[in-house]
Amino acid sequence: MAEKEAKPSAKKKSKSMKVWKLYEVKGETLTRKNRTCPKCGTGVFLAAHKERMTCGTCGYTEFVTKKPEQHKK
Repeated sequence: MAEKEAKPSAKKKSKSMKVWKLYEVKGETLTRKNRTCPKCGTGVFLAAHKERMTCGTCGYTEFVTKKPEQHKK
């Protein structure tokens, strides 16, 4: 049988990491915007989701607790 070629739309597209979004430069100091993973060490950031922070490398997860809302009188 003849081999089928993959359709151009079916090929996997790789997205480049936007590392510059993880850092912020103020004057001569460099600050990291996200926390680093306590298991993996420096250089591996936790992804900030709506209710949790997760490491993509090892799967470490921290759940963010919401502050109790103050009732208005």
